[in-house]
Amino acid sequence: MKAMLVTSFGGPEVFEAAEIAKPQAAAGQVLVRIVATSINTVDTMIREMGAELPLSPALPALLGMDFAGTVEAVGEGVEGYAIGDEVYGCAGGLADLPGTLAEYIAADVRLIAHKPKSLSMVEAAALPLVGITAYEGLKRANIQAGQKVLVHGGAGGVGHIAIQLARHFGADVASTVGRDEHETLVEGLGASAINYRNEQVADYVARLTDGKGFDIVFDSVGGANLPTSFEAAALNGHVSTTVSFMDIDLTTAHFKGLSLHVVFMLIPMLHDFRRQEHHEILADMARIADACALKPIIDDQVFPLAEVGQAHARLGSGQATGKVIVEV
Repeated sequence: MKAMLVTSFGGPEVFEAAEIAKPQAAAGQVLVRIVATSINTVDTMIREMGAELPLSPALPALLGMDFAGTVEAVGEGVEGYAIGDEVYGCAGGLADLPGTLAEYIAADVRLIAHKPKSLSMVEAAALPLVGITAYEGLKRANIQAGQKVLVHGGAGGVGHIAIQLARHFGADVASTVGRDEHETLVEGLGASAINYRNEQVADYVARLTDGKGFDIVFDSVGGANLPTSFEAAALNGHVSTTVSFMDIDLTTAHFKGLSLHVVFMLIPMLHDFRRQEHHEILADMARIADACALKPIIDDQVFPLAEVGQAHARLGSGQATGKVIVEV
């Protein structure tokens, strides 16, 4: 089968076209003909950093995590899937799991679900990693209807899904953005827009929460932004973040009695730990999407498999809006 391999780690130019063996569906797997995959920040980090990241595969590496496609074979012991079924998931591209920058993947059925009927293959391929991340972060913060939720980075891949899921769960949502055009984007998703370049935390907390703070802050920016999340959170509030590998002063979190949730959705893939939970989240997101409450935003530029390096460069440029997609 056709594939794009990484034979050395580095810039977007490291991808090379190759013909590799087509995988077979082992017990507990289905063989999927991939139609589309999406590029995530972790994909670019693996490509750039290689062995510096403990989750990186050995060279030559087949990267890519998300996919949508059609089942072509069903492995021993698999129930609930048949040849011809349309599925989506996040099932490879790290450690010893071959990725999705190829025509086929043999996917663990605990890491996939039936594709939302209301979404195209391209749209479905955009959803798994960012969707599971957003879903897990909100659920671990015990989101409830009527709560006030702040999403940092609402125009990003994780952020724009978190807005929609929080709205679906009944929350009153606000979101920070840094570009004027992104204010319109997040407002279209049902969130009150906050341009963090123009408004201080204390001001938007006063404007949107009567000074009480947000019950949940979903921080898809993280890192140096975490103190901002602590400042914006209500007493005994919850902060969920996707980026926390840093030294940080927790004094504000202490005196507010905050709970901090670190979301690292790759754990089930890396450690074969509670993989079935990813299936359950994907199945629930499909239900939410088919109820017209969840739809990923796709960047204007969609790339063929042979141009995956350009897709990586597009994501790294910071100019993409929504998910960057590669069609296989």
